Amino acid sequence: LGFFSPSNSSIPAGLYLGIWYNDVPELTTVWVANRETPATNTTTLMLSLTNTPNLVLSDGDVGGRAVWMTTNVATVLGSSPPVAVLLNNGNLVIRSSNGTTLWQSFDHPTDTFLPGMKLRIQYNKPGTSDRLVSWKGPGDPSPGSFSYGGDPITFLQVILWDGERRVSRSGPWTGYLVKSERRYQQANASADIIIYLAVVDSDEEIYITYSLSDGAPHTRYVLTYFGEYLVQSWNSKTSTWLVLGKWPSPECNRYGYCGAYGYCDETAAPTPTCKCFDGFKPANTVEWTNGRFSAGCRRKEPLQGCTDGFLALPRMKSPDRFSIVGGGTSTFEECAAECNRNCSCVAYAYANLGSGRSRGDVTRCLVWSGDLVDTGKIGEELGSDTLNVRLVGVDVKEQRGML
Repeated sequence: LGFFSPSNSSIPAGLYLGIWYNDVPELTTVWVANRETPATNTTTLMLSLTNTPNLVLSDGDVGGRAVWMTTNVATVLGSSPPVAVLLNNGNLVIRSSNGTTLWQSFDHPTDTFLPGMKLRIQYNKPGTSDRLVSWKGPGDPSPGSFSYGGDPITFLQVILWDGERRVSRSGPWTGYLVKSERRYQQANASADIIIYLAVVDSDEEIYITYSLSDGAPHTRYVLTYFGEYLVQSWNSKTSTWLVLGKWPSPECNRYGYCGAYGYCDETAAPTPTCKCFDGFKPANTVEWTNGRFSAGCRRKEPLQGCTDGFLALPRMKSPDRFSIVGGGTSTFEECAAECNRNCSCVAYAYANLGSGRSRGDVTRCLVWSGDLVDTGKIGEELGSDTLNVRLVGVDVKEQRGML
């Protein structure tokens, strides 16, 4: 923890309070306190802990201009002075005399997601969520235009934004608690890193967090100023940060890239590409053939109404713009019936969230009444849904008999 001035900074003599890796020779900051208000008085810059208790960064001598201070600090318990501690996981905490955490930097992320951090949505604060926010540029830690975090409207998906525009989106949560991702630093399998992603849902909040396999080198997620969400690992042999993965990737996974009723087939070899749902065809064949997919797809035959059935498409990333119905709908049959009796419903997806939710609703039923946008095929990966799409030629009676 200390003061730093970014290389190539566009702000003369701008100093920031930050946290970085002590044993990485390349300055790699993971948290910045005063990212919106750089200190300009380089003669005297002071960080102090008050009895209120607050950390205060002052530009100047005692009593100088406060350029940053902690917020939402809990009440001190006990009469002894509080202490500030930098933990070995990169978390700066203020503790009371009895060890209670009153404030922590992990609750106020900047552009980096570290092991043990939480990206949360609090149920008692609708419309808000924890977000990573990119730097504005390579030498400017001030908040940039890109952000990453949970969707505060649905509580079920994670989104990468450029301002208010969606850049990429995960599929809605299907109830998994932990999933592992194996990443390789080099071609040989002995250099692998396992990242354990977890989703925790309680009465107060839902959040994602992660941990690493034993012996893993420094590994972090970072949202860059050019809009990519990267997982990086430090390679001590080459003294470089290796990119083990990035999002969005592939290109067709960018939000809405394949247009309405098109989907990004991430299982296609050798290159993921846009495809149309069964029963659909490109809306503009010439553009589609030339690799321009924004016009999407259209039905080969128009719907007849409620007489049409539903085609099950397994291993899909469900589309965006869904509605959640029947809070706690208990069965797949009830979810299917909810869409069947609404002639404007074009698709539905059901999932049993199981022990993933401690609250009363252990299932979720998603329905769509408009164009299906930002859909993908992701294979057997945790998080995939079976998407049921209304389609001409699917026998309703036969389908209901199979439910």
